[in-house]
Amino acid sequence: MRVLVVGGGPAGLYFAGLFKRSFPTHAVTLVEQNPCGATYGFGVVFAQAALGYLAEADPASYQRITAALETWRDLTLVHRDRRLSIDGNGFSGISRLELLRILERFCSDAGVEIRHGETATIDGIKGFDLVVGADGLNSVVQTAGASVFQPQRETLGNRFVWYGTSRVFETLTLTFRECADGHFVAHHYRYAPDMSTFIVECDAATFQSAGFARMTDDESRAYCERIFAPDLDDHVLISNKSEWRRFPVTRVEEWIDGNKVLIGDALRSVHFSIGSGTRLALEDSIALWRAFLEYPEDVPAALDGFVAARRPIVDKLLAAAAGSYGWYEDIAQRMQLAPLDLAYDYMTRSGRVNEERLRRIAPRFMRVYDRDRGAGSRMD
Repeated sequence: MRVLVVGGGPAGLYFAGLFKRSFPTHAVTLVEQNPCGATYGFGVVFAQAALGYLAEADPASYQRITAALETWRDLTLVHRDRRLSIDGNGFSGISRLELLRILERFCSDAGVEIRHGETATIDGIKGFDLVVGADGLNSVVQTAGASVFQPQRETLGNRFVWYGTSRVFETLTLTFRECADGHFVAHHYRYAPDMSTFIVECDAATFQSAGFARMTDDESRAYCERIFAPDLDDHVLISNKSEWRRFPVTRVEEWIDGNKVLIGDALRSVHFSIGSGTRLALEDSIALWRAFLEYPEDVPAALDGFVAARRPIVDKLLAAAAGSYGWYEDIAQRMQLAPLDLAYDYMTRSGRVNEERLRRIAPRFMRVYDRDRGAGSRMD
């Protein structure tokens, strides 16, 4: 079998390595448009529950990944300068570049042919027995089968920009700040002993009032450094093709077009506020690999098995993601809440956590919540 994987992100690399390891006589080629060692963004985050899937699929790469992780047990929310610790929210962060290096090593050890600096074309993906589109939001594979895949796209109203900083944060933190121009929230967490991701988000009215559209990169960074000066503690923000963007919510109606299948962001985008994009991409890879373990000589049956097993799980998580990004789209109204009210509202935003579950997973936070509610000081 001749297999082409388009896209050298986590989804494409992990599937290529798993497949080639299990079927060493098949020719597996992965093409990636960026040069070796190039990546954009800074760190990625995993929920603790996601790591078990990696351990089961490939213990060696799992050990390399976990050795590079920065891990914490709580989430921190900052509003009106009150810091609230919310338990039951274990996460880990890792440099995106380091994650790609580990997965590329996994592929190379398995015998995958990796071609960096090569852009896939619609004609170039023909002639293979299996084509896996792991090439992100602007997927060539998706474009090639657009009439079947039926992609859908919605662009959110909020703007965000992805920075890094040498300020190291103890936990995944959400920091809400208000100024004369409007309302901001920063999503920040460490992904290395000396580096953190720092995503700044604001609503459309704030973006216009601040004048970001007219600013240079240096001016935007300086503005954000002023807004979040109490949190950066004299550290600067670092840019890496960091541009203000609106998040594209994308998905496809069909996952398969003949011998072509989509995984990762080519299949659907997952808003960064739920911290599950990389997890879902890797789980896609595992599910597709396991489908071929069940149907090793039957591509159509394997692809159908992949969709049957995976789609219900993905649909459920996408519903949670919609609840999450919808919450942020209403940031100006949310920030009128007192700190504890905001934290509670945040934790229940996706619809997957009600008060009963929150009491079970975050008992320490709920004790503070009940104490302040009983004292009549919640709506401060």
